Amino acid sequence: MPNKDNVATLRREFDAAPLVMEMLPDDPHQLFEIWFSQVLEAKIDDPNACVLATVDIEGRPDTRVVLLKDFSIDAFIFYTNYSSRKALQIQTNAWVALNFYWPSLFRQVRIRGQVTKVSSETSADYFHKRPRQSQIAVYASQQSSVTTREELEAKFDYYQQHFSNHTTIPYPASWGGYSVNPVEFEFWHGRPHRLHDRVEYLRSNDGWVKQTLAP
Repeated sequence: MPNKDNVATLRREFDAAPLVMEMLPDDPHQLFEIWFSQVLEAKIDDPNACVLATVDIEGRPDTRVVLLKDFSIDAFIFYTNYSSRKALQIQTNAWVALNFYWPSLFRQVRIRGQVTKVSSETSADYFHKRPRQSQIAVYASQQSSVTTREELEAKFDYYQQHFSNHTTIPYPASWGGYSVNPVEFEFWHGRPHRLHDRVEYLRSNDGWVKQTLAP
């Protein structure tokens, strides 16, 4: 069994190439698109996985991993049940944070912004692109509610039979997308001796302010 006393000694050296401020785009969305394209080219597992941070009604933080399903200028979109814990927390406080971590490339991207629901048309369009079994699972799972495995699988079997004659499964209004509108980005690049590169973009009235942060 591993000795937990060795945890303090766990480390690896980062040796990524330097980020040159003058060569970085003035718009962080452009840099994110460049990095994400490189992540896809590297064939990293779950390249669109990111940590979503929210706070509950008492101000206590909460995190979970979600999958980014689309992004563009001012929009980082993920999907969930509108009765889930994350959705209820977003109703209380629309400010959230996203964190993408791609360790094999020594890269991390932090994003903070506000969330809004995407249109029902956008949600329905994505819903019908999901595998049929995943569509049925949306009906079977009241996300974040207390249940048992037996109850969950029984509901799945029920809805699988219920929709057996449906060519298209109806889009459920209880499920859909959220769009994060960023006001802050940080691009982190692992460098030797823990002297990492950190570049921050802050939204301003004139666009974006770009600056270097100490590691």
